[in-house]
Amino acid sequence: MDGEGGGGLKPMDSEQLREYGHQMVDFIADYYKNIENYPVLSQVEPGYLRRLLPDAAPNQPESLQNVLDDVQSKILPGVTHWQSPNFYAYYPSNSSVAGFLGEMLSAAINMVGFSWITSPAATELEMIVLDWLGKLLKLPQEFLSPGHGGGVIQGTASEAVLVVLLAARDKTLRRVGKSALGKLVVYGSDQTHSALQKACQIGGVHPENCRLLKTDSSTNYALPPEIVSEAISHDISIGLIPFFLCGTVGTTSSATVDPLYSLGKIAKSNDMWFHVDAAYAGSACICPEYRKYLDGVEEADSFNMNAHKWFLTNFDCSTLWVKDRNALIQSLSTNPEFLKNKASQANLVVDYKDWQIPLGRRFRFSLHTLWLLQIYNAL
Repeated sequence: MDGEGGGGLKPMDSEQLREYGHQMVDFIADYYKNIENYPVLSQVEPGYLRRLLPDAAPNQPESLQNVLDDVQSKILPGVTHWQSPNFYAYYPSNSSVAGFLGEMLSAAINMVGFSWITSPAATELEMIVLDWLGKLLKLPQEFLSPGHGGGVIQGTASEAVLVVLLAARDKTLRRVGKSALGKLVVYGSDQTHSALQKACQIGGVHPENCRLLKTDSSTNYALPPEIVSEAISHDISIGLIPFFLCGTVGTTSSATVDPLYSLGKIAKSNDMWFHVDAAYAGSACICPEYRKYLDGVEEADSFNMNAHKWFLTNFDCSTLWVKDRNALIQSLSTNPEFLKNKASQANLVVDYKDWQIPLGRRFRFSLHTLWLLQIYNAL
């Protein structure tokens, strides 16, 4: 809204949008130009911002320049600069100018594409681009949308592991009965991301039934298949039901790659869901010389990697592929009257609301077009 000139609140017109848009882009361009001059880690003390801002929201609008001045003087000192070339904490999370431009377009269109009918282009473009990316990673055909599987963008790898764990849980309970929930067991390693434990908590798996098996330097902290087999055999012998195994390509603490093929065979022989969490290092496997680290992914039921780490795509953009999309849909679908439409009722389309936890979902144009077009041109 524009309040300059004393006329009260009124909508910004197209010429003002051009003017302010240029002003904003100039500010961002200057930020990127000078980002190396900022200390990477914010130097402020807890509570610093409350001392700089008023106790109540302002009653009158301010000029965009005044807002940007406040950002420069009050907000940027409290920012840890994740896009700095000197940032080495946690994991890579590099965006790009192409991704940022895509985000501008997403914000402008501001669609809420939870089902095909709400914006057909959003759903269809996501399906196509996830197929492109799956092919670049040389994922098995079963993970692509022309078959029974397909890809979907989640917010984070934590959401990805949660939705596939729920799908695996419900698939197992349909086979053994709902009363067996307390007997279900999940397996990972002590290097597996803590998102697996959180997924178990949300999914009703008893904490003592989340097996994080010990690893050591003898396997470079990879999960030994024989340890997994022993744990599964023991649990079956005491009446428990193994149902979910998580392997990792690039653990957060040690960048370990688990032996996917062997783990997948174990999971299959015990009628378990095998999920591959490649959130950290999966992006590297687009390169032919690193694709070997995905060997064995053909045994997986689901595969996840974070485009917002090494793929120059803005957060949040976590890509998930499944071989059986109906497993997700059976666990996560809701269909109240206000969401019903002819295309969905006739099963002619994909409705991504049934592949995720929330109903609403945003359009992530940064991955869909600008970034991937650059990559294809480069290849």
